Amino acid sequence: MSPVAKKTTVQVGDRRLALTNLDKVLYPETGTTKGQVVAYYERIAPWMIPHVTGRPMTRKRWANGVDGKVFFEKNLPDSAPEWIRHHTIHHEHHDVEYPVVDDLPTLVWMAQQASLELHVPQWRFGPRGGHQDPDRLVLDLDPGDGVGLPECVEVALAARAVLQGMGLEPYPVTSGSKGIHLYTALDGTATAQQVSEVAHELAGALEQDMPDLVLSSMSRAERAGKVFVDWSQNNGNKTTIAPYSLRGRSHPTVAAPRTWQELTEPGLTQLSLDQVLERMPDLGDLLHPVAAASLGVGRADSGHWDGARTAAVNERERQERQEQQDRLTTYRAKRDATKTPEPVPQGSPTVRTDGTPTFVVQEHHATRNHYDFRLEHDGVLVSWALPKGEPTDPGANHLAVHTEDHPLEYGGFEGIIPAGEYGGGTVTIWDDGTYELEKWREDEEVIVTLHGRTNGVRRLALLHTRGHGRGRSGDEKSWLVHRTKDQPATDGDAPGPGRPAAARIERAAESDTAPDHRRTMQASVQKGAPALDLEHWAFEMKWDGVRALATVRDGTVRLRSRNGNDLTDQYPELQELAEHAGVDGVFDGEIVALDEHGRPSFQLLQNRMGVTKPREVSAAQATTPVHLLLFDVLEADGHELTRLGYTARREALRTVVEPGGAIDVPPEFDGDLDGAMTESRKRRLEGVVAKKRSSRYVEGRRSESWLKLKHHATQEVVVGGWKPGAGRRAGGIGSLLLGIPGDDGLVYVGKVGTGFRDRDLDEIGAVLDDLEQDAPPFVDVPRPDARDAHWVRPERVGEVEFAEWTGDGRLRQPSWRGWRSDKDPGDVVRE
Repeated sequence: MSPVAKKTTVQVGDRRLALTNLDKVLYPETGTTKGQVVAYYERIAPWMIPHVTGRPMTRKRWANGVDGKVFFEKNLPDSAPEWIRHHTIHHEHHDVEYPVVDDLPTLVWMAQQASLELHVPQWRFGPRGGHQDPDRLVLDLDPGDGVGLPECVEVALAARAVLQGMGLEPYPVTSGSKGIHLYTALDGTATAQQVSEVAHELAGALEQDMPDLVLSSMSRAERAGKVFVDWSQNNGNKTTIAPYSLRGRSHPTVAAPRTWQELTEPGLTQLSLDQVLERMPDLGDLLHPVAAASLGVGRADSGHWDGARTAAVNERERQERQEQQDRLTTYRAKRDATKTPEPVPQGSPTVRTDGTPTFVVQEHHATRNHYDFRLEHDGVLVSWALPKGEPTDPGANHLAVHTEDHPLEYGGFEGIIPAGEYGGGTVTIWDDGTYELEKWREDEEVIVTLHGRTNGVRRLALLHTRGHGRGRSGDEKSWLVHRTKDQPATDGDAPGPGRPAAARIERAAESDTAPDHRRTMQASVQKGAPALDLEHWAFEMKWDGVRALATVRDGTVRLRSRNGNDLTDQYPELQELAEHAGVDGVFDGEIVALDEHGRPSFQLLQNRMGVTKPREVSAAQATTPVHLLLFDVLEADGHELTRLGYTARREALRTVVEPGGAIDVPPEFDGDLDGAMTESRKRRLEGVVAKKRSSRYVEGRRSESWLKLKHHATQEVVVGGWKPGAGRRAGGIGSLLLGIPGDDGLVYVGKVGTGFRDRDLDEIGAVLDDLEQDAPPFVDVPRPDARDAHWVRPERVGEVEFAEWTGDGRLRQPSWRGWRSDKDPGDVVRE
């Protein structure tokens, strides 16, 4: 391929592609053209594809060259060729259709799109689109100011010794940017969370051994003069620049595998695309063992990727994907999405991203009351109806009737299926959680250990009656469910179906969770007006303050923010809780400051946030007293309550806390959602929080069992810079530049210049003075907004109110509400 024409059609493998503007210069400093980029990816494909095939591909595109704007792209655009393989991943607020690069035409098409940087995670899709466990561990050695490649090499050699001591062999890659990546092959038996934890511990060990050179924490303020060992690349939601990918920098450097000997030679530098291509025929793929471990391929004579094998794998996976899609055909055929509240997804099944299989047991009051037992497997919920529920006696078997596969979305379903529809009746969740798979013999036998939120840990076996001599008819749908004699340690006997909440409180396990390890459960933002049945949902007012977990121990109260910061000394008046709580415990609530009308005011609360010196606290306490509004309890009198439903926990909270003084337990609203929203608007509050009555308290997670419904949109943001003011604000701050963390860094979402009091701007200026830096912290900023900007380290979180999101991901008409000292940048997500 040569960059000679404005548009040319070429044959790439078995596909014809139209290539355009091949003479456009993408790297001005070296004169490297788009045609040369396309040619590079075409030539490097045999070595690169084994490292990216099967993985969701995120692209960074520079359509007008590296001096222009970068476009961050995850979704496969509608204009893409139909033959490009892709999978859907369900994120919290949207679905993303990720392309998968498993052949030469797809890679060349991406180069044609000026996708210079290609990023992938450490896991692959399974044959049917499932999310496999990671097959490699990656450490990113990122040098801070004042250090470079020599220091990264020193850390890499130390990390190599540690990894080899663990029985793992690392392979180095100069990243094409500033640092070094270390890749280690895994056997795919550990989850992303487990791998991430190991990487974190490894980074911590390196920091302990080399404290003057290594940093393992995410703090940007401490990176100068040190090499940051970024272990977070192993998070299932994170991506890393792909081996052999170009970089969108001033020169066309490459993330290039290297030998350990090269690393120790003087004059080590990043390699350019020409240098990489020149060395490949002789050296082959130095990272081959990492790809081979997961793909099961051997090295070809020339070190090239076995294209014939991949074609066969592609065809097999295509057939399996078609089979997978058909698995929900029966489910859809039995349901009319316009008549039932059940989830009826179209297209391929949802692919989850946490890698941990889940289960659910739903109580189904239909023509015949029964329980539905569902196990996540291969992208669907494999389902059985249990007429008598789970057996509690190992000596008794219960009938299990195999039913149609259900979509994963059904795992969170509770509601009323209208009479006359298939399965008409009320569905509630009796228990749910995760499970460990011991055996899965298709249509024969399944053995699992359930980790239930409500009913604890138990080991169950399901056996198909066909051929087992159990005296059954051998019906294809007839199975037996059996509680095995060997049971794992549990928190006590599981209550039987229908056991009342009071009995569940009596059996609450003793709590052994340290207060410092407690985390708040988070609500999801509800879009639109949901139909929430009062019978199954409770409604609370949404209080405009700072979330806090309050621990009462031996007459002393300790307060911690959502991100773990100690707030105790800031709010001494809340020690009153020890007098109003009849027992020691851990309580969830909101710290608020009330205005002259008795309404919580977040702006007023700013007078107390961050104030820690005793004299200043005392002065602020006199002018701005605070209250603690409690709405949940995690632990009481040594008993763990998080596994109980919302209703039981609220009953426990009202029982053990007597309101008074600065402590209150606001009741849930006595009415439906419309009434609650009307009352909230009348009282000029933020909105309403709807909570499913059966919901357990899920620590540290955002759940759709709790829903936030706001009258006005608000968004937490990270401040990354400011622009000078004019007129009355001349000489000071005019507006703040805002971002939200994304996969590749801080994503710019706009600027805010309203909502400030004059003293706010003075105080903000004092805060930002200590955070100044030369370079913008954002992934991309429009030139008009970047002009005259002062950049700061993205360490402070604020909150704005705004009208809506624009089509290009900007905040429309934002207005400043104040700092969120209770939040870290890593806590910020797009609402």
